[in-house]
Amino acid sequence: MTQRVRLDYITDFTFDFALEPAATALVVVDMQYASACRETGLGKSLKAQGKEELARYRYDRIEQIVIPTIRRLLAFFRRHHLTVVYLTMGSEMPDFSDALPHLKNFLASSNNRLGTPEHEILDEVKPEPGELVLNKTTMGAFNSTNLDSILWSRGTRYLLFTGVSTNMCVETTARDGADRGFRCVIVEDGCGASAQSYHDAALISFQRLFGKVQGAQEVLAELEAGLAKEA
Repeated sequence: MTQRVRLDYITDFTFDFALEPAATALVVVDMQYASACRETGLGKSLKAQGKEELARYRYDRIEQIVIPTIRRLLAFFRRHHLTVVYLTMGSEMPDFSDALPHLKNFLASSNNRLGTPEHEILDEVKPEPGELVLNKTTMGAFNSTNLDSILWSRGTRYLLFTGVSTNMCVETTARDGADRGFRCVIVEDGCGASAQSYHDAALISFQRLFGKVQGAQEVLAELEAGLAKEA
């Protein structure tokens, strides 16, 4: 699911672009123990309720596809000294009083608040010193962080999105980024959702004017070509 739907009339109006490595940021969304690990946070809560089967697809994809892809992208970005941005979601108050009504129960059920182990980013993809980590209290990062001004001040114009969930925080932030003038790409094999149908539907919608959907291999080849050109 890395190509646009060719029979859709909207492809005639879709703006294409090529990544410029020096102006590109890799954005890693919500890869936290609260929601991206089957043994903690949401996964632990579902298991206690006897509902772990409902999340089997989610965690299988995270472990088998999403984490390896993000690690591969991180290695490339770090090797070439390109920008990496991490996003987390969680309450910043101990009683979750800063959480919006539609998110409060979800965050509380996984103990997702600053200072808890659940809020931390998975060790497999954890940030290195100097890499930016922003916490959001909303689905979209642009609504509750200063991500916008940070990116523009750094001269960043292209955003590559990875993480979870494709149809929730990833897609919301990517759409908002596009509406703020960034050229956005969702890395298909770098994202996951609770069902394949949710993942596919989000990507089909996103590539209708908002931005592009590409696989990691395609993205890396484009960045390699861009680095060669810059050199």
